[in-house]
Amino acid sequence: MPYFDAASAAPLHPVARQALLASLDEGWADPARLHREGRRARLLLDAAREAAADAVGCRPDEVVFTPSGTRAVHSGVAGALAGRRRAGRHLIVSAVEHSSVLHSAEAFESAGGTVTRVPVLRSGAVTAASYAGALRPDTALACLQSANHEVGTEQPVAEVAEACREAGVPLFVDAAQSLGWGPVAGPWSLLAASAHKWGGPSGVGLLVVRKGVRFAPQGPVDERESGRAAGFENIPAIVAAVASLRAVRAEAAAEATRLRELTGRIRAGVARAVPDVEVVGDAERRLPGIVTFSCLYVDGETLLHELDREGFSVSSGSSCTSSTLTPSHVLRAMGVLSEGNVRVSLPPGTAEEDVERFLAVLPGAVAGVRDTLGAPAPTAVTSEDELVVDALGKLCPIPVIELAKVIGDVPVGGTVRILADDEAARLDIPAWCQMRGQEYVGEEPADRGSAHLVRRLV
Repeated sequence: MPYFDAASAAPLHPVARQALLASLDEGWADPARLHREGRRARLLLDAAREAAADAVGCRPDEVVFTPSGTRAVHSGVAGALAGRRRAGRHLIVSAVEHSSVLHSAEAFESAGGTVTRVPVLRSGAVTAASYAGALRPDTALACLQSANHEVGTEQPVAEVAEACREAGVPLFVDAAQSLGWGPVAGPWSLLAASAHKWGGPSGVGLLVVRKGVRFAPQGPVDERESGRAAGFENIPAIVAAVASLRAVRAEAAAEATRLRELTGRIRAGVARAVPDVEVVGDAERRLPGIVTFSCLYVDGETLLHELDREGFSVSSGSSCTSSTLTPSHVLRAMGVLSEGNVRVSLPPGTAEEDVERFLAVLPGAVAGVRDTLGAPAPTAVTSEDELVVDALGKLCPIPVIELAKVIGDVPVGGTVRILADDEAARLDIPAWCQMRGQEYVGEEPADRGSAHLVRRLV
């Protein structure tokens, strides 16, 4: 069964498995002890730290191992903010950061800090100018992911890091999605990553704090990992994580070229074979294995189930697939279509024939979901130049389906007012208008939900 969800967790690399099994017999003792078993464990831990530092491009004493990538982010952001509390209480993040960064920002805000959330282009990228413009005299820290986890867009980290350096502000980089492909360029100050993203075991994170960066670990002080990550080190998992990082790096150049060709084939094939689809994310500056697209008039959860039945494991950012019934914050920040969203993230070693079969299966799966959903007869009241569609209480993609069915019933220049209380409508109706060449006039308050006004242009 082809596994196309490597951005969530990559399959365990064979080298990681070998290293894990070998180090279980050698690395079980306390590396802080002076006896033979402790010294042996310490040698393994020190060797892993040196290899990790070499992969990151930093000093070994700047690397600590954490129990997860999320813990690395939380500890890194909190420690950097606390270390620079005299500089100010202002934090900068992008609108498309991983939830672990955004949750850290929310916690900082709740404690009295201020947060600037930098918007992104429709491609999902920030601009260096927007970060430079957000810097203030009281800025304590800026955060920027190296590449987006949902759409694969790479961020201009080197340029942003340079702007931050000139302002005397440290830059924290979440490199979880990109570190397996190569080191992060630029004068960044802190970095976090997670082993299960590159084929290492879960439960191992990296936190890098450059020398000279003011850092104050939060919570009870622990003697391990320079006081920055409490608890007994999981040495077998750490050894396996670093061994797999070195292995994927050795394969990265050739595999990146191959996966870029495969995801390029998916981008082109989806746009050609599936009607009413939007392929999102930057077409050039993106990670090798990720491609994301959204399909009009499709329930994302149903589509994922259909693809699963066909043997493909993919993921989605649609509100239809989330327990909160709100679209992905990434898709929302980009202003792109969210309904029927599919993220394909290919792991290294993906076979070409699996991609070809996915492209063969996808159009039928989308068409089947659309047929199953149908298009409910809209409740409409017409006047000469305006039609009102009541889609209250209906979830994505039904409001857009009802809009699409009636837009032709008004004359060119006439309007459709669609009443909706689904959060996704705020994103998907404007996205539909852009795809269809119609004008989204705006949103107005209504007795229930909102009224979205669309003017027919064609």
